[in-house]
Amino acid sequence: MHLADAVPSEGPRRLRNFVDGRFVDGGSPFDIRDPATGRVHAVAYEADRAIVDAAVTAARKAVAGDWGRMPLARRRALLCRVADRIEERFDDFLEAEIADTGKPHALAHHLDIPRGAANFRVFADAIANLSTETFEMDTPDGGTALNYAVRKPLGVVGVISPWNLPLLLMTWKVAPAMACGNAVIVKPSEETPSTTTLLGEVMAEVGMPDGAFNVVHGFGPDSAGEFLTSHPGIRAITFTGETRTGSAIMKAAAPTVKALSFELGGKNAAIVFADADMDAAVAGLARAAFLNTGQVCLAPERIYVERPVFAAFVAGLKAKAEALKPGLPHDDGVDLGPLISDEHRRKVLDYYSLAVEEGATVVTGGGVPRLSGEAANGYFVQPTIWTGLPHGARTCREEIFGPCCAVIPFDTEEEAIALANDTEYGLASSIWTQNLSRAHRVGKAVEVGISWVNCWFLRDLRTPFGGAKMSGIGREGGEHSIDFYSEPTNICIKL
Repeated sequence: MHLADAVPSEGPRRLRNFVDGRFVDGGSPFDIRDPATGRVHAVAYEADRAIVDAAVTAARKAVAGDWGRMPLARRRALLCRVADRIEERFDDFLEAEIADTGKPHALAHHLDIPRGAANFRVFADAIANLSTETFEMDTPDGGTALNYAVRKPLGVVGVISPWNLPLLLMTWKVAPAMACGNAVIVKPSEETPSTTTLLGEVMAEVGMPDGAFNVVHGFGPDSAGEFLTSHPGIRAITFTGETRTGSAIMKAAAPTVKALSFELGGKNAAIVFADADMDAAVAGLARAAFLNTGQVCLAPERIYVERPVFAAFVAGLKAKAEALKPGLPHDDGVDLGPLISDEHRRKVLDYYSLAVEEGATVVTGGGVPRLSGEAANGYFVQPTIWTGLPHGARTCREEIFGPCCAVIPFDTEEEAIALANDTEYGLASSIWTQNLSRAHRVGKAVEVGISWVNCWFLRDLRTPFGGAKMSGIGREGGEHSIDFYSEPTNICIKL
């Protein structure tokens, strides 16, 4: 059983649906392109309703059978073995992730694959170390009763994962769901199905019970996504992606009252105060704005800088942006990959044009880099910085999801907080100051799910992660994930 049903010299790899412990034939083929070159590197097969139904049937059978009855110690050992096997096949996962996303080798090697494996160990530990509630109560007859809670799996969980960090964000959901004893059906993004398909191989290799992990490929409306979210046999949906898609999933899930966990869009703010360590702020926010070519839901697209240090900050950020090197993932020194698709590049470039129409001064970037060879056909854009935009401009209000940011001056702490909070989103913020009291004040005042101070993307996986306002529903991480993927039953015993 191999991900590559055809070696590269014979044509693109075939990525089939994985149902009930095996890869299955069927479904309409669609191309998967390497964003760094524009070439087709794989063909996936869109799951029809019958394939999704078969996956749900297999998953429900697993929950009722060997997987659902498996002792916790054995379940944890299997999940740790999954992590081990990902690491043993590190190069396979790395190449699959790079082929789908075009991201630089160093980034995928350092972040995506290690975190994908780590998620299974983190949640195997989390499920073993969480307690449940116990209460002793007096009863009306003068006796006592003991109440205690037990955690039970929800049943079948639908996982809809995004394309920007395909393995990392998919396993961030799959690992806790399976740790709780649920069976999962994963629909990866139609742009990036390779590592999820490869994980199906790993599940079979480690002896995961049939049906505990399933993969269906396809799109959203009238495809695998809609079939999953509306299926009466699925108890919960977890999704990371655009707010509009989250809204559509809510509508599809409403008739069957599914549990929902959403991490949605953002238009994140960073605030740089005059007393900040300027070198650290410039370096930290350059990484935040341009990592993964800006295709990170936590990236700050709005940077508010206190006026006395505004010019110095802009000059420093400009130097960092212009030092980035775009190119093919394995080329020496490349640290800026392509956008995920030609369609997404057109969207980002439209915003680049819109910013100018709205009065922006383009500090750097604003177009497409000149590249040669295979990279000339890739979906690259220049990292871009704007000044002069009014806070109310569309470019400052709408999520772009590219390597760009608007830098806007402010004069007071109160103004900075008001500007940061003046958005329909509330995912993350990054605050830079050496004033400890201010750090606590502003960190608490911003209306976001996670507020970093003097850092960005620093994650303790036990802590709550999610968005406020239109950036999401619920929290993931540590016990928060376990709470979502399990259902407590209270048992009351009259003594």
